[in-house]
Amino acid sequence: MQQTKRFVLAIAMIGGVAFSASAIAAEGMYSKGTGNKANGENIFKNGKGNVPACTTCHGEDGTGNDAMGTPRISGQFFTFLFKQLEDYASDKRIDTTMGVMNDNAKGLTRQDRIDVATYLASLKPSFNGSDLEELKKSGVQVGVAYKGRALAEYGSPDRSDGYPKDLGSKGPGVPACKSCHGYAGRGAPPMYPMIGLQRYTYLVEQLKKWRDGSRTNDPMGQMRAVAKKLSDEDILNVAAYLTNASPYTLGNFRSPYDD
Repeated sequence: MQQTKRFVLAIAMIGGVAFSASAIAAEGMYSKGTGNKANGENIFKNGKGNVPACTTCHGEDGTGNDAMGTPRISGQFFTFLFKQLEDYASDKRIDTTMGVMNDNAKGLTRQDRIDVATYLASLKPSFNGSDLEELKKSGVQVGVAYKGRALAEYGSPDRSDGYPKDLGSKGPGVPACKSCHGYAGRGAPPMYPMIGLQRYTYLVEQLKKWRDGSRTNDPMGQMRAVAKKLSDEDILNVAAYLTNASPYTLGNFRSPYDD
């Protein structure tokens, strides 16, 4: 099987065919974690020592809470979950949402963090994203999903640094979210997380943090480079699309990561 994969990749390189990260991941070439799921589940549900249960902020099913601004973490890729916990533990990422993740991550051992990430990655919650109508009723500003889809799937070719103030000059543009995060934001492990079916308020908050530089743990500064070219309207629109974006390709009721 490995020889076949190497042969296919070699032919693709010779023929100039580019394999996307999500296409490679579709063959199961990503880590689901090898930690102790039972220990991870126990910490998630009951906490450990001074570290409270993850359910306190992320909900019983790990799908987050829009009112609290907490993200969906269940079903996310192991490599991404573990990296974030490590970044919190080392203060490479600072929690400015609830202000507790740095202490919580430090309160766990490295093996605990592996176990929690392994458990969360194994979950497949029934969750279709944030309820945008309910958010509107509560006074939250909500974007326009179809405009966000255009940006997420196709990008915007003519954007300059400092957009929208410098709209007149040409720039390298905004790449489609799909180019890194895969179709409908379903992710491309091991590097790029699932951003589709993520909480709306969390998506908005993180994009603004990337834009103003208050979050800096992105690989090679990619997210900061993209976000600084987004207007507030862009951010609201793309978050409105991604939060309810189905990970399934049209005509195919399986995603690349279904078992």
